[in-house]
Amino acid sequence: MVTKFALIFGIIYAIIGVLGFIPGLVTPPEMTGGMTNEMAVEMGHGRLFGLFAVNFLHNLVHLGVGVWGIMASRQGLSASVFFAQVNAVLFAILALLGLIPFTNTLFGLVPLYGHDVWLHILTALAAGYFGFGPPARPVTETKRAPR
Repeated sequence: MVTKFALIFGIIYAIIGVLGFIPGLVTPPEMTGGMTNEMAVEMGHGRLFGLFAVNFLHNLVHLGVGVWGIMASRQGLSASVFFAQVNAVLFAILALLGLIPFTNTLFGLVPLYGHDVWLHILTALAAGYFGFGPPARPVTETKRAPR
């Protein structure tokens, strides 16, 4: 079950990463009212589907997480569990950084504000369930005591 999570999560994030590089799907910052955060990395900066703040580096991170998830799913349970655990912690931290005005652009490198915050929270919860919850524990058979 955890390997399926890593695969599906990986595919979704890889697709999101690729979609972020398609200019027609990213609304420029000047066309989205309220998007006034200064970015050190302006390349590709805008809102994917008009909702999620992205830029070139953000798209690379999505693509990297996606490829990692796909590779982890192919390597088996322990790699998939590690992938889920790291992403649970990573996305929880990103959600917290997105809530703080001083860090919500990761110091101008990656936009983490707006709709990204709740998406990162949901991602952290899902990854946490698969990384630390029941699916992460291997099934052990209990032997019956001899009669």
